[in-house]
Amino acid sequence: MHVLLLYPLFPQSFWSFNKALELIGRKASLPPLGMITVAAILPQEWEFRLVDRNVRLETEADWAWADLVIISGMIVQKPDMLHLIRESKRRGKRVAVGGPYVTSVPEAAQSAGVDFLILDEGEITLPLFVAALERGETSGVFRAGGEKPDVTHTPVPRFDLLDLKAYNEMSVQFSRGCPFQCEFCDIIVLYGRKPRTKTPAQLLAELQALYDLGWRRSIFVVDDNFIGNKRNVKLLLRELGPWMAAHEYPFRLSTEASVDLAQDSELLELMIAANFGAVFLGIETPDAESLSLTQKFQNTRNSLAESVQTINRAGLSVMAGFILGFDGERSGAGDRIIDFVEATAIPKAMFGMLQALPNTALWHRLQKEGRLVEENQETQGHQMALMNFVPTRPPQELAHEYASCFWELYEPSRYLSRVHRHFMAMKPAPHKVPFRMLELIELRAVLIICWRQGIKRNTRVQFWRQLFSILRHNSRVFVPYLSNCALIEHFLDYRQTVHAEIEAQLAAQADQAVASPTGVLVS
Repeated sequence: MHVLLLYPLFPQSFWSFNKALELIGRKASLPPLGMITVAAILPQEWEFRLVDRNVRLETEADWAWADLVIISGMIVQKPDMLHLIRESKRRGKRVAVGGPYVTSVPEAAQSAGVDFLILDEGEITLPLFVAALERGETSGVFRAGGEKPDVTHTPVPRFDLLDLKAYNEMSVQFSRGCPFQCEFCDIIVLYGRKPRTKTPAQLLAELQALYDLGWRRSIFVVDDNFIGNKRNVKLLLRELGPWMAAHEYPFRLSTEASVDLAQDSELLELMIAANFGAVFLGIETPDAESLSLTQKFQNTRNSLAESVQTINRAGLSVMAGFILGFDGERSGAGDRIIDFVEATAIPKAMFGMLQALPNTALWHRLQKEGRLVEENQETQGHQMALMNFVPTRPPQELAHEYASCFWELYEPSRYLSRVHRHFMAMKPAPHKVPFRMLELIELRAVLIICWRQGIKRNTRVQFWRQLFSILRHNSRVFVPYLSNCALIEHFLDYRQTVHAEIEAQLAAQADQAVASPTGVLVS
């Protein structure tokens, strides 16, 4: 069996970092971990060929080689996923689709002509699919029936299928699920509220596989809440720290976690000892009323600002996510987010307007209240999409606030100031990482950054003053500091895109209102 694994395109987003990746010759931030895990679960006597369309497009030779096409992706990849299903069928190929998007909303894939839907988690449903093929079946839908797999039996992903040079980071997964109950989140719908973890030996085997393939750069632990099962994550970290030391800290790690990480000093120390350098926190909003309404109670128990500063001072760089448009939100929420980000000096603050994702508690509540906007459902998950429900604030006001937030936070001097304050406050790692010579393309990137930010732009005085300040007072954080400085190349481009996209959508909405029989804009 020749299996062509196709991973659909992502639209440009906050996390795509296109302009920054161009500097170092990378094509994408992260690899398709789900696809190479699927390849590891399927029969190993089959032959696999992976095409990540964010790295390269498939060729006619790829299509001709394939006996079976397997596609997976998230909701934001829907347009390209449907295109690939149609292309597969046009070429007479059997096509199977799985992943989080079709697990939530399978209808569009069915309409596009998919033969097999492999839904829920693959450890359960992929063997059902293989058995159906062996019986000679030509179509089918495979579900787990509410069962969640034991991930301690999940094999090491097929990292060997990747073009390692194309990616800025590798990715691994330790756990699935989250113990919290945020109304807008689909993670608990897809993976449950009881976090299931791999064993420490499993994760170390995955890291060893990457090490053996020659990987020596960053790794992102993709868990939606790495500390959801604190007992098990501490067991992992107590083994991961010595492994990293024995291998001379070959990887710099980052992950996502809930903000209550700040209240567990032992967990912070273990993460830093294992060479974690950054963590993404879902802060959402500094407004306690909105947090309570959306049932994100874990963010209301302690000061959010103090929690961010505690994590940062301990030695982890903080990235954060924010959302505009919660029910009952007061005007000026965008300004309050800006004030919070500036006060805590978070360099990378991602935010968007609230979207009701399929089958979440928010989705069901809004559906019951008759507030979902059908014509806006096609853009679910897109970071620059207008809201897909009727908010309690004027939608135009929210959209303008969102675009304004992005424009202000990523003004170059403002961003560089946050990066400097953030890394000046950050405690360096307690261990020394062996010196590594820069590759030629990395040296070129450093020179371009120094030229653009230190000579060409009006940030030149600020750039050099802050650079020498870091070298003088906290030199051991210099590499991540300069890497964060480089990201302004992406954000300068992206904030222009956000502004243009929002204005275009608002103009289209206004035209629609004028053209409607009543002249009233219902959304």
